Amino acid sequence: MPAPLDRSPDVAAFLQAAAWIPGTLSAPLAPGDVRFLAAGEYNENYQVIAPDGACYVLRLNHGSQIGQDRQIEYEYNVLHALMHSGVTPKPLMCDPTPHGLDHGALLMEFLPGHALEYRRDAALAAWIFARIHTQPVPAPRDYDPPLLVQPEPVAAIARESLGLLWRYPEHPRRDIFTRLMAYHDEVMDLHRAQGGMFADEPLVIVNTEVNSGNFLVDRSPYGNPEQDRGWLVDWEKAVISVRYQDLGHFLVPTTTLWKTDWQFSNADRLEFLRAYGEALTEAGGPAIPLDELSAKTRLLERAILLRALSWCYMAWFEYVRMDRGLKHPRTFQVIERYLDKLDAFLAHARAGTGPGCSP
Repeated sequence: MPAPLDRSPDVAAFLQAAAWIPGTLSAPLAPGDVRFLAAGEYNENYQVIAPDGACYVLRLNHGSQIGQDRQIEYEYNVLHALMHSGVTPKPLMCDPTPHGLDHGALLMEFLPGHALEYRRDAALAAWIFARIHTQPVPAPRDYDPPLLVQPEPVAAIARESLGLLWRYPEHPRRDIFTRLMAYHDEVMDLHRAQGGMFADEPLVIVNTEVNSGNFLVDRSPYGNPEQDRGWLVDWEKAVISVRYQDLGHFLVPTTTLWKTDWQFSNADRLEFLRAYGEALTEAGGPAIPLDELSAKTRLLERAILLRALSWCYMAWFEYVRMDRGLKHPRTFQVIERYLDKLDAFLAHARAGTGPGCSP
């Protein structure tokens, strides 16, 4: 995907002046040492090659999905809290107002690999989640800004979805709005009916945005999946909450169909949860029965589907009616496809079994 605006020269100039990269005082960065990597909806990323050959990633932030005024510092704090997990990039430097750049900057280690493949890599993803979910949870006073806490995730996700649905009252697709509002009410009814399902659940750091492109998988040269290495690299929306946020987001079809044609069957879903449970106990976490893992994850899947479709509804308006900072034609195509297949997604969620709709 081409950069909407490739700012490699500006990034190189900033890094040179800030002296963030070892060795650049004696051997300045050459034009080809900073290369555009990718841009998402709210960030753009550049690979930086140091004079000694070491690689880094410089991330520029364009906005926040979680209402953070200090978004780039927030992501730095999350990565710092997870730096001993072995499955997340180590943060190195952060500047919310970098000279010569109009967006906050975060420097972190570069990690090799390609996007996750669901069929091959689901067990590796389960292992990565287990490593993350067994890391110490920081106290609010440990970081500034502190990590957000969501002890009641279904209510929090429903509230966020409501904000997305009501953000643009002049939105022309009122039929979509009406159906999503009805589904929001269903999710809240489930939340009230389930009552204290998560009351005694230990809180962990969760990513909340675990699509295949946010994983990096470094394949074993011998073709053995058990020797593959993997990381979860995009942490802009992380919160402290229940583990089922990540599990549900990973499994829900709005996630898997975002960049692939994969959907989890019932058997695939249970196999992933079984792998997670085993990896969790191996990492020192609690032993959770598979039926409990499945039931709690299913409730979050329904809430996360609401949030995903509400975001698509909101983003459709920004793509069509507003001057959005970062625009990607393929993203807009997926947004339109999801809204056109809204009823199929909702039917899948209500049934709670099997694949829901084809891409």
